[in-house]
Amino acid sequence: MIAPISRRQTQRRQVELFSSPSDAAARALIGWTLSVDGVGGRIVETEAYHRADPASHSFAGPTRRNAVMFGAVGHVYVYRSYGLHWCLNLVCGDGPGSAVLIRALEPTLGLDLMSARRGVDDLSRLCSGPGKLCQALTVTQAHNGLRIDAPPFALEPGADVQVVAGPRIGISKAVETPWRFGEAGSPFLSRPFPTT
Repeated sequence: MIAPISRRQTQRRQVELFSSPSDAAARALIGWTLSVDGVGGRIVETEAYHRADPASHSFAGPTRRNAVMFGAVGHVYVYRSYGLHWCLNLVCGDGPGSAVLIRALEPTLGLDLMSARRGVDDLSRLCSGPGKLCQALTVTQAHNGLRIDAPPFALEPGADVQVVAGPRIGISKAVETPWRFGEAGSPFLSRPFPTT
């Protein structure tokens, strides 16, 4: 049996995660547990974005919309995609303007609540995309700028898992950058990774 991780160990791992370059943090987050008011699950898919990355919201510099990306690490950046869906990001990195988009979770906490919020019973479809995930966890603009390691959020390290990487989804710039990460073989991904 694996001994539980102490609060001090969790905090140390969070600090390391928050200060890591976004691509390293995006990879490392696979297997961690994320919840909002006790509802959530294991992170199985992420994408990294960096200030020098043409696909990043921070590429053109600070704006009112992306201001959180230029603030302190360990905070969440929430934005609306295509005017329809909220997207949850973790600000991290060794310089301003970096974040990790949380793309998908394996639902493990508050399954009935997530099902009711999404109107979906199939577990593999509850959090299989950034918009679905935010709907299931009721993440909105009201969460923008909050710390991810303080209520209503909780972020806990998980066991190491096999991670695969590939191109990011739904972007038109820097499409070749392999900064999408996922748990190998997970049925909870937003989309399968290309096979070689």
